[in-house]
Amino acid sequence: MPEPISRRSFTTRAAGLALGPPAVLAAADDKPKAAPPEAPRGPSEAPFERDYPPPAFKPSWKKPQLNRLLVQDFVIYAHSDLGMVKKLLGREPALLNAAMDWGGGDWETGLGGASHMGRRDIALFLLGRGARIDLFCAAMLGQLDAVRAFLTLQPGLIDARGPHGLGLHFHAQVGGKHAEKVLDYLQSVKGPLQFSVPTRGPARPGRSSPRRRRRACTTRGPT
Repeated sequence: MPEPISRRSFTTRAAGLALGPPAVLAAADDKPKAAPPEAPRGPSEAPFERDYPPPAFKPSWKKPQLNRLLVQDFVIYAHSDLGMVKKLLGREPALLNAAMDWGGGDWETGLGGASHMGRRDIALFLLGRGARIDLFCAAMLGQLDAVRAFLTLQPGLIDARGPHGLGLHFHAQVGGKHAEKVLDYLQSVKGPLQFSVPTRGPARPGRSSPRRRRRACTTRGPT
């Protein structure tokens, strides 16, 4: 005669039937689980090994390099936020001419960011602090004599590219009314060209166009 089953043993056996034997449970635990979403990657340095003799000059590295995150933030803010530019520059004056490599040698300074966004106010502030003006900034600010002088000296500069691959025509276009004469001159040298004009915000690092676009523009030809 079979022994009577107590309530406790019945509950234990029922749970075992529902969940399966231990071997089955272990096999279930061994099933591959979905990988967690990958976090956005930060900047990384391309691998490199010398295949040539090292230079005789050895840098002393007496001072630490500027923090890369601080440089990144300063350059981004220089696209659109004068207040933060002043704040960070007051904290670290060496940011003035610091450049950020957004990848693949796409170097950009705070002045470069302000220039291709048409932020005349930020560019003039940085220049007043001693930033190194370049041809692209001069085009955006409407400095016709400077632009003409450089192109007379080196005509090939008409095809020069600044941060994110943006050229002189683009910088003159975002300069608005202040740069109309520069744009006319550039078009007399080479034009017309078609591109997009930014409205606000920095360009995406590693891309050749601004983050936000207003419309595609065909710049005017020579008059």
